Amino acid sequence: MAHVTSETRPPAVAGLFYPADPGELRAMVEAYLAEAAARLPEGTPVPKAVIAPHAGYIYSGPVAATAYAAVAPARGRIRRVVLLGPSHRVPFRGLAAPGAAWFETPFGRVPVDREAIAGLLELPQVQVLDAAHAQEHSLEVHLPFLQAVLGDFVLVPLVVGDATPQEVAEVIERLWDGPETLIVVSSDLSHYLDYDTARRIDAVTARAIERLQPEAIGYEQACGRIPVNGLLWAARRHGLHARTMDLRNSGDTAGPRDQVVGYGAWLFH
Repeated sequence: MAHVTSETRPPAVAGLFYPADPGELRAMVEAYLAEAAARLPEGTPVPKAVIAPHAGYIYSGPVAATAYAAVAPARGRIRRVVLLGPSHRVPFRGLAAPGAAWFETPFGRVPVDREAIAGLLELPQVQVLDAAHAQEHSLEVHLPFLQAVLGDFVLVPLVVGDATPQEVAEVIERLWDGPETLIVVSSDLSHYLDYDTARRIDAVTARAIERLQPEAIGYEQACGRIPVNGLLWAARRHGLHARTMDLRNSGDTAGPRDQVVGYGAWLFH
């Protein structure tokens, strides 16, 4: 693992959430993407935004791949990714940008869009807080998928703490841009319920996302509900439609069924 420097944010969960070996990682990601691409309905448009999960790849990788398979045709067109995920380790108010100029994965380094972040720091809810990024997996696990499908892109990585949906939506609005910018929100769904209960609650969450109803997504329904709800606000304003592409849980992928975590993939057109 690389040394932590102000320039580069090294991977924190390589070897834990996904393979640290680049060859092994590439084989795994490409297998998930191929399987997902085969299930994708013909003529699925490239999304403006996606919601995808952030657990260990054996649990949520197949679901995340469902979102990224739809993004793959825009390789070369999408040049920037705005990536928002919840804070799991550090409590703070607002949204945290990194001080680093690069984010590193086993596939190599991704440049951070420092200019965009400088613009965001004009907003009172945005601060530079490296501690929020140092060990956070909710953003990191998306990067190998993004590197695999997009090749070169610049990144605006934001960890979301205690914020209102409107505060998150204001940040997304600043970065909305044209088809060259993709917005990715990282969220798992219900946690540690039995299989049938989880399926029932996650189906309610999926309907709320499809209807762009942030007020219908409660604390227990999605660990990334704050960034999700911010995206739903922005999507409503821009007249987007949300489509559920995958809705499974760890009991479907790689775990027992007595205590499961829910995962979903949504595309916004």
